[in-house]
Amino acid sequence: MTDANVLINLIHVDALAMVASLPDYEFVVVDEVVGEITDPQQAAALQTAFAQNHLKRDSLTDLDALALFAELVQVMGRGEAASLALAAGKDCYLACDEKRVFRRKAIEILGEDRLLTTPGIIVLCIRQGLITIDEADRLKAILETKRFKMTFASFRGVV
Repeated sequence: MTDANVLINLIHVDALAMVASLPDYEFVVVDEVVGEITDPQQAAALQTAFAQNHLKRDSLTDLDALALFAELVQVMGRGEAASLALAAGKDCYLACDEKRVFRRKAIEILGEDRLLTTPGIIVLCIRQGLITIDEADRLKAILETKRFKMTFASFRGVV
């Protein structure tokens, strides 16, 4: 599952096709997150990624997931709540950069080892040879112009 903030970051750096080629990972977007992508260019990039099978779209239909969503939406946004509920129901990873309440709830429900962030996804791509550290640092610089700051100077110190 991936939340809107990670999707937008990946769209900013034109990386949806790259992450789609990560072995053992499938990036799934729940309907509520699709609805949060309101910028026309970002929405078009998202639709293109669906059409090219870089991303999969899913809906909350399971009763347990819907019940969890109803509980979570009381303390977080619809996209975050839907992503977390679906990730819990499908026993999969959750890609999200949110902090505070969301992170606490996600750790409580999924465990910290099932959470991915934008930098974590880029690290996976580096480790799989999909991108070099220099290319990753270029993506980091682009994201920083979009107000997404990472706490480290270079991916060299992270990988």
